[in-house]
Amino acid sequence: MRLKVLSWNIWINGYFDQVKDFLARADADIIGLQEVEADAPERDIIGFLTKLGYEHVFAPVPKTGKRKVNDGPALFSRRGLRNPAKHVLSNELSRCAVSADIDVRGEVLHVFSTHLLHTHQKYPEVQIEQIEDLIRLLPREKTILMGDFNATPDSPVILRMRSALNDTDLTGTPTWSMYPEGCDVCNPQSVNTRLDYIFTTPDLKVLSSRVEDSNASDHLPISAEIEV
Repeated sequence: MRLKVLSWNIWINGYFDQVKDFLARADADIIGLQEVEADAPERDIIGFLTKLGYEHVFAPVPKTGKRKVNDGPALFSRRGLRNPAKHVLSNELSRCAVSADIDVRGEVLHVFSTHLLHTHQKYPEVQIEQIEDLIRLLPREKTILMGDFNATPDSPVILRMRSALNDTDLTGTPTWSMYPEGCDVCNPQSVNTRLDYIFTTPDLKVLSSRVEDSNASDHLPISAEIEV
């Protein structure tokens, strides 16, 4: 069976009406979102997708420092969710992953959405800890992992990830940043960096993958069509 999987960092400063419009049109079976806010009723993406027939699991992590927000990754499915779980990654500067099992005509699909710490594309010891914690959680079969890894294709984080799972898109097509405001430190001036990925175990067949088009966020959405 073919499934459309979509991953997107919707950005806490994103254009919410455009976010909703894109997700409604995307018609994805499984969606992994990042920077979903817990305390922003005016940006209730969970409520919006629930009305479209999606079930969800969500793991907000309160942030300190310059950005005092309570946001995190979320996972949505139109095929129901079983065994929803939240996983803390790393002891310091912690981020989370969410996971759930999805029944696809008798096959159990294990799906994860995550958002690693942004280290401004520098060597990331804490990211390595986060990715190792994450890899230990992953089942060895019928598994999809997606999210904003805040790491470039040639980084130790993504090279390590590719040693554990298959990258659905090896083109390195950039996904960030649509807006300079996407990072005060990096001050990006164009979409020239890949930070977002969908990975699968080798037993899942990837039929297609693409970087989608939207002006709603500083990140571009990515998708893959997968045969289970």
